[in-house]
Amino acid sequence: MSKFLSNLGLRPYLAKAFGVTAAIGTAGIVALKNVALASDAREPPHYPWNHRFPWQGFDHASIRRGHQVYNQVCSTCHSLDFVAYRNLVGTCYTEEEAKELAAERDFKDGPNDEGEMFERPGKLSDHLPSPYENENAARFANNGAYPPDLSLIVKAREHHDDYVLAILTGYEEPPAHVKLRQGLYYNPYFPGGALAMPPPLTEGALEFDDGTEATVDQMARDVTTFLAWAAEPEHDERKRMGMKAFTLMTLVGIPLLAYKRQKWSVLKSRVISFQNKH
Repeated sequence: MSKFLSNLGLRPYLAKAFGVTAAIGTAGIVALKNVALASDAREPPHYPWNHRFPWQGFDHASIRRGHQVYNQVCSTCHSLDFVAYRNLVGTCYTEEEAKELAAERDFKDGPNDEGEMFERPGKLSDHLPSPYENENAARFANNGAYPPDLSLIVKAREHHDDYVLAILTGYEEPPAHVKLRQGLYYNPYFPGGALAMPPPLTEGALEFDDGTEATVDQMARDVTTFLAWAAEPEHDERKRMGMKAFTLMTLVGIPLLAYKRQKWSVLKSRVISFQNKH
């Protein structure tokens, strides 16, 4: 066999292919090892979200409260780049309320007729502003840590809503064998356990518009619901269309099944017999 491959000139190519395969296999083993090391985080509990099942939608009152938590607490460090003020209209605010929220912030615009940039009040088409000008400024303000954008954080993490809520409410004193350097906080739900973000929520940190008591658990659930909506603003409409499609398919499918059984009953119930003429 070896002589045959040599005659065809394939041995160098097979050797290279074997080397590439071995390298890929080694890289895969290393990657799996790294995943195993990163999976030491505690699995978050399964919380009873009211938008978990196909027939359930978001609690829009919770979305509004969650935006208040984000606006007054989370937005000091985290951005929400994919959400514009117009997205809030009809979801948790009226158009006038959303315009007022946007007008509270100044946005850089331009150039004007003189070629200079200027600041103006926000409008519905503006996206929620980032707390920092760039990544370097964000790291400098947070001891080298870079606060992630929260637009897709719920979809980007395993366990989704459960993970975010567990992170917000899961801070603990580190075990005796865990040593944290200064500026880090222990959270068993975070891979590695060492988190640069201090506990962001405290009892009574804000007042909700609807009078709901601002406990840590309530604020955490509301801001998680808001971030789940931010990651999938079409969530309710998608489920609504899915339920309509399911209902339509059921109404059409049952008569079609009955019609099919009727038409095929003759063929399926017939008996074919063979007679020997001899």
